[in-house]
Amino acid sequence: MYRERASRVDGVVVWTRTAPESDDGPVYPVLPDGCMDLLWIGGRLSVAGPDTHAFTPQLSGPGFTDAVGVRFAPGIAPALLGVPAHELRDRRVDLTDLWPGPAGRDVAERVAAATDPAAALEAAALRRFALAGPPDPLLRAVVAGLDAGRPVAAVAESVGLGTRRLHRRSLDAFGYGPKTLARVLRLQRALALVRASVPYAETAVVAGYADQAHLARETRELAGLTLGAYAALANSETPQPSGSSTTA
Repeated sequence: MYRERASRVDGVVVWTRTAPESDDGPVYPVLPDGCMDLLWIGGRLSVAGPDTHAFTPQLSGPGFTDAVGVRFAPGIAPALLGVPAHELRDRRVDLTDLWPGPAGRDVAERVAAATDPAAALEAAALRRFALAGPPDPLLRAVVAGLDAGRPVAAVAESVGLGTRRLHRRSLDAFGYGPKTLARVLRLQRALALVRASVPYAETAVVAGYADQAHLARETRELAGLTLGAYAALANSETPQPSGSSTTA
């Protein structure tokens, strides 16, 4: 069972997922969404970087355990972690590898000792926010522009950057260039419509694809699923969110 709630900080979501009682349920892939996650799973504190393709987690079996996490909207996590997002692209990394010494160990010990690991993990993230300061408004404007379907060149101009500078800033903040982020955000818009049972052809138009065939190709490439397969998962009894927040 998956549950999430908004944190006190805009752009941050706290989530929990309990282990299923049987191995018979569907496997929900983690799909690219531009987000990054701080994860506590099986006594391990790790970071899930931004994905460029579907990631299939272990959802059951002897190695599976309950999981909690804090999900950061695109562009937020690198300043908190102190590492460029592109270094974590398509990776799951122990937090102690990013924060060697007492910093990483202290967070792990606090979460391990907590009666509410999700709250302890959120508190650790909020402490980092206090040190790092609020998210860069320029990066938020970039995400908003791309999520609205605006061309990369227009977004670059609107925030006062050339396309090359925007690309460099995007690699550090989001893990990939603005064109890839735009594709990921467009897919997420489309999948939200699919979950709402909007017909595929209409979904393609509303989300900004050339046509339904274009939507189908992008879904297969980024999500590793056909539209029909994704819709079947979305309509199952206990659907998971489509982004990176399910597990590592």
